[in-house]
Amino acid sequence: MRTVIYTRVSTASQTEGFGLDVQEQQCRSYADAHGLDVVGVAEEAGVSGIKEAHDRPALTDALLMLKEGAADVLLVARLDRLARQLTVQEAVLAEAWRYGAMVHAADYGEVLQDDPDDPMRTFVRQVMGSVAQLDRALLTKRMRDGRKAKKAQGGKAEGRYPFGWSKDGAVPAEQALVARVRELRTADMTWQEIAGALNGNGVSPRVAEAWTPRNLAKVMRSQ
Repeated sequence: MRTVIYTRVSTASQTEGFGLDVQEQQCRSYADAHGLDVVGVAEEAGVSGIKEAHDRPALTDALLMLKEGAADVLLVARLDRLARQLTVQEAVLAEAWRYGAMVHAADYGEVLQDDPDDPMRTFVRQVMGSVAQLDRALLTKRMRDGRKAKKAQGGKAEGRYPFGWSKDGAVPAEQALVARVRELRTADMTWQEIAGALNGNGVSPRVAEAWTPRNLAKVMRSQ
């Protein structure tokens, strides 16, 4: 069956242990073992799992493939890559099922639709979603506590300033770039096309050597 893989990391630190490449590899191994034909990979970098599908470009693209019949299966490495909030998880699953598609998690298997004759099926799935939500909430609390402790010691709690900003306020050149990228996206240019145009005109990102669709999208999501 035609399968679209969806991978997601919410922060740069996650790329070290369970990054996009690791997730894709696990999904491809699962697909090979279960006779699934991978026809696309939707990568989401630096995006929280509590965001709705319409706020996640890659997930939106994956669901669109299901809706248009370009794929029959949505595959994730773990269910918490799909969402880390129960209501979001259930909404995404419902949308995929509404399109007649199946959802698989590489560490679990097929995520089956509700069955009135098997109430435990829904219970187990929702418990998994609740655990993912709790795990994220605990992680957020630890990070918040750490920032408070650092701030109390006189350190900068917020980390690196977002693109377009510095400790002294707005950076005009970067702000202008953000505005221009928004215009180009409104004109239906893809991240790949915009990144190519910026690189071709000698416009460099703050840290990386060149713009890529991934780092460009991440910069825009931070605005």
